[in-house]
Amino acid sequence: MELFFLGTGAGIPSKERNVSSIALKLLQEMNSIWLFDCGEATQHQILHTSIKPGKINKIFITHMHGDHIFGLPGLLSSRSFQGGEEALTVYGPKGIKEFVETALRLTRTNLTYPLTVKEIQEGLLFENEKFAVYSKELDHKITSYGFRIVEKNKQGKLLVEKLKALGIQPGPVYQQIKENEHITLDDGTIIYRKDVVGPAKRGKVITILGDTRPSPAFNKFVEDSDILVHESTFNDNNRGLAHQYFHSTAVQAANFAKQTNCKSLVLTHISSRYQNEESTALLLEAKNIFPNTKLASDFLQVNV
Repeated sequence: MELFFLGTGAGIPSKERNVSSIALKLLQEMNSIWLFDCGEATQHQILHTSIKPGKINKIFITHMHGDHIFGLPGLLSSRSFQGGEEALTVYGPKGIKEFVETALRLTRTNLTYPLTVKEIQEGLLFENEKFAVYSKELDHKITSYGFRIVEKNKQGKLLVEKLKALGIQPGPVYQQIKENEHITLDDGTIIYRKDVVGPAKRGKVITILGDTRPSPAFNKFVEDSDILVHESTFNDNNRGLAHQYFHSTAVQAANFAKQTNCKSLVLTHISSRYQNEESTALLLEAKNIFPNTKLASDFLQVNV
């Protein structure tokens, strides 16, 4: 898994940062890419990467502010010309269905792939054999969601030396053991998987929050994340403005990561008032509280 930041600014694009969009690359796990928000010019940002729009099959929208959705109609349209044949699902708050359908209808856009738009509430949004995605309503001026992506625990390693000690040599039988709770050998011996497989490997957890004020009400939703992606629109000197505009500061994000036992923090959604050295100062504010913090920049890649 890899997080790829396509846009890390707040409100309006700047020369340094485009507006919000994050790609979660699951190419090895599922041969697909999930997008979180799709601000203006997201497809232009993608042109500077190796991301193939045809691989994007899920788009999660945190909220309906323009800096998070204005790039969506263009990306959906262009995907038809870029090898996109697989079905795509858009998840978002109330209004996202009308926004997408109206934009496509008025521009007479005909898609070459099946598109589903789901308006969401809190809870489980999606689950398969490898991942589950949950949503949580946050504290913003309009309805805004956070998303918790949970990779399911991976099966432990086959205890090869134990199998050899039982007289079971490498071969197709090893795969049979991994795929079944128990198998019966030719001599009638029953081998139980739990006896010859090591402990399960814990799956990774990524939490991506939309625009929000900080609140302890979100602690349980975020706790124990391997990576927390948190907006950091303002510095600590402007915490009054942050509260007024329903946003967070770098210091608040760092305190939140610390309180919820996250392993790492990535700050994004940075106001255009913070450029160059001022951005570095924003990062230092957070690192003084939570050392394992990164400041996202456009095209930053973070391995999970």
